[in-house]
Amino acid sequence: MSTLTYKILKNHLVEGELKAGSPISIRIDQTLTQDATGTMAYLQLEALGIDKVKTEVSVSYVDHNTLQSGFENADDHRYLQTVADKYGVIFSKCGNGICHQVHLERFAKPGKTLLGSDSHTPTAGGMGAIAIGAGGLDVACAMAGRAFHLVCPKVIKMELKGELQHGVSAKDIILKVLEILSVKGGVGKVVEYTGEGVKSLSVPERSTITNMGAELGATTSVFPSDERTLEFLTKQHRAEDFIELKADDDAVYDEEYVVDLNTLEPMVACPHSPDNIKTVKELEGLKVNQVAIGSCTNSSFTDLLTVSRILKGHKVHKDVSLVMSFGSRQVLSMLSKCGALADIIDSGARLIEATCGPCIGMGQSPCSDGISLRTFNRNFYGRSGTMSASIYLLSPETAAVSAIKGVLSDPRDFDFVKGEIPDEYLIDDSMLIKPTYTDNVLRGPNIKPFPINTPIEKELDAKVMIKVEDNITTDHIMPAGAKILPYRSNIEKISEFVFSQIDEGFANRCKEHKKGFIIAKENYGQGSSREHAALAPMHLGIKCVIAYSYARIHRQNLINSGILPTLFINHEDYDSIDLLDELLIEDIDLSKSELTVTNKTKGSSFVVKHDLTDEEIDILKHGGLLNKIKSELI
Repeated sequence: MSTLTYKILKNHLVEGELKAGSPISIRIDQTLTQDATGTMAYLQLEALGIDKVKTEVSVSYVDHNTLQSGFENADDHRYLQTVADKYGVIFSKCGNGICHQVHLERFAKPGKTLLGSDSHTPTAGGMGAIAIGAGGLDVACAMAGRAFHLVCPKVIKMELKGELQHGVSAKDIILKVLEILSVKGGVGKVVEYTGEGVKSLSVPERSTITNMGAELGATTSVFPSDERTLEFLTKQHRAEDFIELKADDDAVYDEEYVVDLNTLEPMVACPHSPDNIKTVKELEGLKVNQVAIGSCTNSSFTDLLTVSRILKGHKVHKDVSLVMSFGSRQVLSMLSKCGALADIIDSGARLIEATCGPCIGMGQSPCSDGISLRTFNRNFYGRSGTMSASIYLLSPETAAVSAIKGVLSDPRDFDFVKGEIPDEYLIDDSMLIKPTYTDNVLRGPNIKPFPINTPIEKELDAKVMIKVEDNITTDHIMPAGAKILPYRSNIEKISEFVFSQIDEGFANRCKEHKKGFIIAKENYGQGSSREHAALAPMHLGIKCVIAYSYARIHRQNLINSGILPTLFINHEDYDSIDLLDELLIEDIDLSKSELTVTNKTKGSSFVVKHDLTDEEIDILKHGGLLNKIKSELI
């Protein structure tokens, strides 16, 4: 009666009971980091004092900030390569590809656990792995051989019936699931895909769905490992990594939904949320300024082969800028060798190297008030780098046809042949650098020590530094983009940009008052796994957040950083709090689930609660996870 999720978790269970809502810890087989989160992760790994990583496979990727517009980027990449070499981590060089695409091609295995310092780590769920995004410190701990702590998830059954019709793709499946569940519907849950429709989907198509499952707030998403998995692994010369895995026929799920692929039509996520879903038909004819194809969601060989077939013999509309990025060097090489790249170039498309690129705000910002169609996974306000732009998320098929026509267009009306899995993938691992365990770690002047918090105080008396609404993302808290990403190794510098897109005075306010509260509503910390969204506020003196609810990864990052995440019991209390109100919590005792907050400014009080596990309480008592681990090593 077991789900696939619980079968894999059971094989890796270190502590706890596989009962939804209960705290558990699991053994981690593989880890991945990327350059935007990796420098902090490896600074933390160094602080743990180990000699080498304890996992089966750990890989450090450079894929987010590859512009090297100043010494900071190149110094970070040099540090990442030399620290990986010291500790036994494989290093994927700049230009080798996006971490999730390369990991799927060369490392992900059915039945394994993968922890990555990027929220889209669940991409490997398309391979039948339990792949979870986390903060860099959690990943560093996993590399050091420590178990990963989480709340045992509920499991959602997402049954796929039928088969996709012409012009409809895997991207449309996950957009439909987002319409059903919303960006909060997956919190505390794993989405498990079943049904006869699964058999018609290749591993790259499945990985598109599990990748964007991160936008549901889900712990992860997973597909069974079957003949399609074996097909992909065999063609990647990795057939020995295959094992068959599936849920029991009588598996019991917490929730069940059905998506009929036969009737599914092209979908689009409208600004500024991945769950703001409409059909393409509803918006058809919308004039377009920019089209961007790529990202870890839709940059596989089959995706871009399909795009090349649509573009062949056509030109990009005169009013449209089409930019394309490639998931990996393997994808780029194969498109070049089969002639598809020439068709893409001949269409007038602009090419970027195998990197995240505009998905993380690294260039290709739309024009003022621009309409940009993107095959990416997020369309949060301001993420593109143009605050007035409107970003729509859709499939590569819809994007390519729209780029030709200049308006949002239904790909079902366009004659093309979908890209297929090749007979064999081109294997060249020369840009995957194996470690030699040489102790010669090189640091640039922008790489600063990891910031350390102090133990939680018995009394907290501080002012409200900011009050925000629902669905505040980590992009809101700690923006990315070409101007800010170079400071990811320097928390003091990057903290100047916290909340800068919605409140330019936040950082200076924190510096003036030394410590403070953040007040929020639902789903605080949605989106990226970037722990900088906790570390930088911590550096600025944030001690406590009071919210309606939290996104899973950000909540853990707050705890790991020593910031107390609490919950409003009565949502009406939110309305009684204003900016710079002075709040007091006396006699803080986390063994009790409720705390009384006095609003000294208003002369009133209210009660908040927490849902911390014993392990999390211990972390906060030490002032953060790194402090806790260090105390255990003494």
